[in-house]
Amino acid sequence: MDVPLEEDAFRAFFERHHAELARFAWLLIGERGAAEDIAADAMLAVWRQWDQARRARSQIAYARGIVANLAKTRIRGAVRERRRNTLFWQRPGETDDGPDTAAVLDVRQALARLPLRRRACVVLRHSLELSERETAEALGVSVGTVKSQTSKGLADLRRLLGPQGSQATLRNEVER
Repeated sequence: MDVPLEEDAFRAFFERHHAELARFAWLLIGERGAAEDIAADAMLAVWRQWDQARRARSQIAYARGIVANLAKTRIRGAVRERRRNTLFWQRPGETDDGPDTAAVLDVRQALARLPLRRRACVVLRHSLELSERETAEALGVSVGTVKSQTSKGLADLRRLLGPQGSQATLRNEVER
């Protein structure tokens, strides 16, 4: 492997796709700083596995899969931390009533409530405008799974957003 040529190829890949990967991560987790960290970690993973990434049918799909997995790991960690904090501060006999559904006022908040796979499908299809096949490759699932998860995700968003959840509103907000 000729290292300078490989470095140039990776540098070009990084410059073309880093911003998109950061945006994808942000749409998945909703925190800009964490999204930048995830995009950087994903690019580091791609660099470390550059030979494998170059052989992949789609390098960007390979990188998106890494971002989705890193986001899932971060979300799971945050959920575990919240549960520990809730249990620690909860008085004996108290129960947790769950999330405040009245606080769900915009698409980003509603997206955050979707299961990761549905959220990823909606974001990849409607924000990044990937085809069903490209979305399936990025997430390592079948096209049928992408179709069903996207449909269910959009239905969930409409339900969460109430009358404001029209298709045009959803598309405009998800694209931001």
